[in-house]
Amino acid sequence: MTYSIVARDSATGDLGVAVQSRFLAVGSVVPWARAGVGAIATQSFANVAYGPDGLALLAGGADAEAAVARLTESDGLRGQRQLGIVDASGRSASYTGRSCFAWAGGRTGPNYAAQGNILAGAAVVDALAETFESGGLPFPELLVACLVAADAQGGDRRGRESAALLIVRERGGYGGGNDRWIDLRVDDHEDPIGELARLLDLTHLYLERPSPDELVPLDGSLATEMRGRLRRLGWDPTTVGEPVYAPMWPDEAGAGADDDEQRPSVGEPRPLPEGWDAAWQERLLAWMGVENLEERTAAPGWIDPRVLACLRASAEKADRA
Repeated sequence: MTYSIVARDSATGDLGVAVQSRFLAVGSVVPWARAGVGAIATQSFANVAYGPDGLALLAGGADAEAAVARLTESDGLRGQRQLGIVDASGRSASYTGRSCFAWAGGRTGPNYAAQGNILAGAAVVDALAETFESGGLPFPELLVACLVAADAQGGDRRGRESAALLIVRERGGYGGGNDRWIDLRVDDHEDPIGELARLLDLTHLYLERPSPDELVPLDGSLATEMRGRLRRLGWDPTTVGEPVYAPMWPDEAGAGADDDEQRPSVGEPRPLPEGWDAAWQERLLAWMGVENLEERTAAPGWIDPRVLACLRASAEKADRA
């Protein structure tokens, strides 16, 4: 009912699992990963204990092959199970029980394990493996491309329902608080892989920070444009009265009282152009907070191009309303 690829990015050490199935909310069952330890897919009458137990074995020093052997040897239903593991060194193993529904099987190579059951045929797993081996894309997009290629070969022969993508890296989660860099689940959708790709693009937009060399300098012309667009959205600091979302913000006297430091921004500040002052900068940041774009905050005098694109789109939408 499921096909998956478990993989390691040899350039960064990131570990991940991509999976698609004719099964509700496959992301709640199949993918498991821990940064610096390994990644696991457990499927086919999935034994969800394989996830935490397998990660514990890897953390204790077992390689992928040894972890698969330890997990399956004590499982009385191992004949119905399927399992793929990649450890932090890129060693891989895939297991398919003899009683898994046909077509079922797996394929491994350096840094990946691909497997599936109830598939249209062996070409589905071959597509997972060969797409990964071909590379040429950033790791998250590559794992989604593996699913696309497998689906093109017939995928799960019962159809489509859900998909998931889990990628971990040390301190890669929101605000650096955990290792869940990307954790996306499409639980029930006619095109779960396409939806997964759309959500991945939104993840890059909302949860990632730009690099300094991506930033656009604020000059007079751009400042004029941005003032006009913010004004149409109700964020003009010169307007009498409060902005649209004023109740969301603390009183000025109490703002930041319990904070030891400011939220980080990207780049080094540069002089503000004529017509763009601290008040307009504050309203830009407030609008970005409402739009969940705060991770893309640039130092004063700069703007992230994706934030600028969102500002333009929002203002144009407001104009059409």
